[in-house]
Amino acid sequence: MTDTSTPRAEQSLDSEGTEPTAVNGETEETDEEPATKEKKPAGESELFRQSEIAADYVEGLLDILDYDGDIDELVSGGRPVVEVVGGRLQNLVGQRGATLEALQELARLAVFRQTGTPSRLLLDVGGYRANRRKELAAVAKNAVEKVKEYGEPVRLEPMSAFERKCVHDVVNAMSGVESESEGVEPNRRIIVRPAD
Repeated sequence: MTDTSTPRAEQSLDSEGTEPTAVNGETEETDEEPATKEKKPAGESELFRQSEIAADYVEGLLDILDYDGDIDELVSGGRPVVEVVGGRLQNLVGQRGATLEALQELARLAVFRQTGTPSRLLLDVGGYRANRRKELAAVAKNAVEKVKEYGEPVRLEPMSAFERKCVHDVVNAMSGVESESEGVEPNRRIIVRPAD
């Protein structure tokens, strides 16, 4: 098995998918709340309301921290999204997006507190997730090339649920290979192998 590493924190590469990915009959967990059979999908206006609540929360946080940033609220891919753009925001992303993940959970809690329903809110700061998604696509393609060349499984380094979702999406779009997650958070990782 070959170990492949993703780029370090200085290189941004994060973005989040909208749906869990089925891998070998299993649904890949994302950093979203699990869907229940009784839960009905939220309408566009409810999703936008969630993004507004989260944006207000993030704006209050930026004021407390004395950070400047423009905040956009939108709905994308069937989920509420808040994007913060501006200079001097790297501290809100943190190493490998750890601070961003924590802020996203806090924003989701703010939404839950006001609406009483769990949110699949996606928070992005300074375009970190979009850049991370591109880098993860390159990591996934590299792993697929190695699997096809050597016929051996490739084990990637541990990743967040968002990062794993990005890699699964790329691998599942290619023929002759498959991917699955193994391990337990925070050391859960993807293995890319030849398809049966």
